Amino acid sequence: MAHPSGEQWQIEHGDLVAVITEVGGGLRTLRRGDHDVVAGYTVDEMASAGRGQVLVPWPNRLRDGRYTIEGQEHTLPITEPRTGNASHGLTRWESWRLRERHEDAVVVAHTIHPRPGWPFHVEVTAAWVLDGTGLTCTTQATNVGTATAPWGYGAHPYLALGGTAAGDARLTVPADQVLTVDERSLPADLVEVSGTPFDLRGGEPLGDREIDHAYTGLARGEDRCWQVDLTTDALTCRVWGGPGLDWVQVFTGRARGEGGAPGIAVEPLSCPADAYNTGVGLVRLEPGQTWTAQWGIESRVS
Repeated sequence: MAHPSGEQWQIEHGDLVAVITEVGGGLRTLRRGDHDVVAGYTVDEMASAGRGQVLVPWPNRLRDGRYTIEGQEHTLPITEPRTGNASHGLTRWESWRLRERHEDAVVVAHTIHPRPGWPFHVEVTAAWVLDGTGLTCTTQATNVGTATAPWGYGAHPYLALGGTAAGDARLTVPADQVLTVDERSLPADLVEVSGTPFDLRGGEPLGDREIDHAYTGLARGEDRCWQVDLTTDALTCRVWGGPGLDWVQVFTGRARGEGGAPGIAVEPLSCPADAYNTGVGLVRLEPGQTWTAQWGIESRVS
């Protein structure tokens, strides 16, 4: 029987088990023993609210589906009618092909062919690897065309809350700045988090805060990675991001169980919303150039 998310590629290492899907090339489930690390979806469901999806060649929203590059204006289909924007790229519902498969790793690939509104040609690979520390995703994008391509990347994992009430979960985001948004969820102002409800540097309980914002000014360790932690009654989970991922989106809209398993999205991003127009964090991928970035999820029993 065919599944809504296509072929299922399960990988294992110790007590960690993950499932990567053909549709979207993303992360459907991640478990440590008896605990869900991510709030995913079942094999009989479509991914809802971006769960585990790969967001390329742009993450988040693109104003009116329009942008200009190299003096040429392009228009993409509106995929979020509520806001009138093009949302989360071109590959969420496309088939990705299996390139490599091992017991603890899988590599999937997808070619973004030229099309109306995005006349560029980029080959993307995502390597999903489990080891003793957790799950690592390494993504590469190579411009195999002849024109400079606009490029942005995002991943959309939801960290599972399990039986913990959303307001009691402790979320630590080591960021000094947050991007406020307008009524269309498009960028408004980049502000300091100090003195605002968006300041999550102290790791206090989430409370009644509702967040759907991109953070930057992220503190990095000696390994050049930032870390966002979520602590529940069952697990402490960590999403980390390496060089090239200078933003992280936090989304609490599914934290209280409205549609699917309760979880908080912690999304590593190369750029925030509307980067094709603002230029903030936008990569201009030259012909033959390869862009690479890495992020991952770690967990331990609380």
